[in-house]
Amino acid sequence: MGNRFSSFVSKVNKAPKFMQSFLLTTFFNTKVRFAGTTGVKIEKVTRQQTILSLKNKKSVQNHIGGIHAIAAAVLAESATGIVFGMNVPNDRVPLLKSMTVDYQRRMQGNLKAVANLTTDQINMIEGQEKGDMTVPVIITDDSGQMPIICQMEWAWVSKKR
Repeated sequence: MGNRFSSFVSKVNKAPKFMQSFLLTTFFNTKVRFAGTTGVKIEKVTRQQTILSLKNKKSVQNHIGGIHAIAAAVLAESATGIVFGMNVPNDRVPLLKSMTVDYQRRMQGNLKAVANLTTDQINMIEGQEKGDMTVPVIITDDSGQMPIICQMEWAWVSKKR
């Protein structure tokens, strides 16, 4: 089915590889300005999966030199929101319903987020006028471990009241 956002992503994904991440990140950061303040970078977007990264740079560091807790949460929200938003029809609105972030240990280096939707989840989003679901996301750091475990619950409702 798709929507305006997924149509744009489809066009970008046909561009030369070296341009794709830059174009997707720039577009996303103009629409979701707060994500742009953290430096979230989009690596890959399809209707089933998103891969985002966040560099451990001074502007997002906490007092011990790791990525700040909120910057990591923004990464998780962005990854899940993008893959979810790719599938929400144009006549509906995606909304973050709840966010649970459990910090397991100190973050080491850069972060990578991978969010996925199943075919059943995509069919549910496209087929129901409103609903909600948990969108899984895996956040890993440079050690390859998961310093945080996140659950993002997204909802969709009709634009018309």
